[in-house]
Amino acid sequence: MTELTENNVIDSKYRLILMAAKRARQLQGGAKPLVHTTSRKHTRVALDELRAGVLKFEYLLPVSQETVPKEPAPPPKGKR
Repeated sequence: MTELTENNVIDSKYRLILMAAKRARQLQGGAKPLVHTTSRKHTRVALDELRAGVLKFEYLLPVSQETVPKEPAPPPKGKR
């Protein structure tokens, strides 16, 4: 388990990278950094923000197949 701070726990390195990449894109688009850092690179700033715990996030559970209503299947296309 990848831990960043006491309150924020990220369950995998893959999720950490996805979250940092999304935040880095926001920073490239002109968003202001939420922490003071000496780094000028957007990805490093994003990781510093995650490590500081200033970015709020939540995990969304995947939608199971049972909860999605099934649509009727289209009629088969065959020769007449």
